[in-house]
Amino acid sequence: MNIIDRAKAFVHSLETLAKRTIWDWRECPACGQTDTMRYGTYTVHPWFLDGQRLIVVQRHKCNVCSGSPARRGKTFTYSEQSPLLVRGSWYAREVHRFSIDLWQHGRSSIRRSVEFVRSLLGRQERWLLWRLFESEPNESEKCRLSASTLGRWIDGAGAEAEETVAGQLEGIASSGQVGVDGLWAKLKGKAKRVVLVLVDSVTGLIYPPVVVAGEEDPDAWAKLFERAQQAGFSIEGLRGVTSDGATGLLGLVNKAFYWVNHQRCVFHIWRGLGGELAKKVAEETRGLIGEAAVKVRRAIRRELVALVRGVIDAKSEAEAELALSKLRAHRLGEGLATLVEEHLDAMLVHLSHYNRGLARVGPEWLWRDYRLRVSRGRNHGSDVRLERAALVWAIYANFTPAQWRSERKRKYKRPGKSSLEMAGAPPGRVSYLDALRV
Repeated sequence: MNIIDRAKAFVHSLETLAKRTIWDWRECPACGQTDTMRYGTYTVHPWFLDGQRLIVVQRHKCNVCSGSPARRGKTFTYSEQSPLLVRGSWYAREVHRFSIDLWQHGRSSIRRSVEFVRSLLGRQERWLLWRLFESEPNESEKCRLSASTLGRWIDGAGAEAEETVAGQLEGIASSGQVGVDGLWAKLKGKAKRVVLVLVDSVTGLIYPPVVVAGEEDPDAWAKLFERAQQAGFSIEGLRGVTSDGATGLLGLVNKAFYWVNHQRCVFHIWRGLGGELAKKVAEETRGLIGEAAVKVRRAIRRELVALVRGVIDAKSEAEAELALSKLRAHRLGEGLATLVEEHLDAMLVHLSHYNRGLARVGPEWLWRDYRLRVSRGRNHGSDVRLERAALVWAIYANFTPAQWRSERKRKYKRPGKSSLEMAGAPPGRVSYLDALRV
């Protein structure tokens, strides 16, 4: 069962629960018999988004189970359930979903998310800033939702995400062109870990991430590909990998994936040229001051950048070789040409027909959203909790459609579409919260 089927099954279970009649509740959930009777009620006071409510829950007694030898004369009872409530919680299901979504989609910390939810539920705290003439509620009427409670809900969603790893994206097509990257995270006690992610370059589909100790070990990257394969990725269909040049990944590709081409991230190539470029500009402006230095510095930088861009942004290998010769012929371009030539083959892999669709840059754009929502690990005290948060984020990113954007000069790959939809498996009306069974 992949992640979409799992979400649909959860929604169906809630719909089935909502449609149960008084006669359906006569059937004992343990033995399936209807020899039952009403056995009193009890009240609960759960918090909903519009405030606290009083709900009366009906209890039932099963005469068959109560009279069985295994029970030894003990009364067996069960209670009616509601899809709106979470068993054993002071907060309704909508509060659970709203809180987790505010933390994940609203790009907020756990404490700020709780503050907003608490203000909305109890008409307190920030609610008094929004409503000018509202009076503060009594202490007994205030909501007591805490950050630790939301942290427990998020970790519970992460535990559900762990259970979805096997077969999570089974049956969903992959282009075979992927990008990989890692993000360093600091845990409590100054422990450092790396979150590794693998994303399809064509569809943007994110496979379940892993948390490892470092990027230098090929076994760490092998763990990432093993998890992707466990989720439904076909290693045999892998054709190209884009990365920032991590040594551990290169060792794995050369050893285990001999048929796979490695694309060097051009963003990191540009960053590696920064020192040599600054050095040449400084040499050319030595002895100049004021506006004269500024003009010469800008002109030289613009000239060298244009020559380098001609190589990196070339549309063919022949065009790149020609642009490289022009860069080398420049009086200040020898050092830059040498540095560019070291990665010339690796940065032009995306031009081949075998690697059509492979991205030129690593998936670093993913980490911006990741850091805004779940920080760099400071809110997670262990490797397990950090990995659970990353798994929740990956499922969220796959289900959430990109924003609709319309610009005159720039075009976007998937405006208004989710990664699952781009991969040919539109989730429909189910969401990542349904997939996590929140």
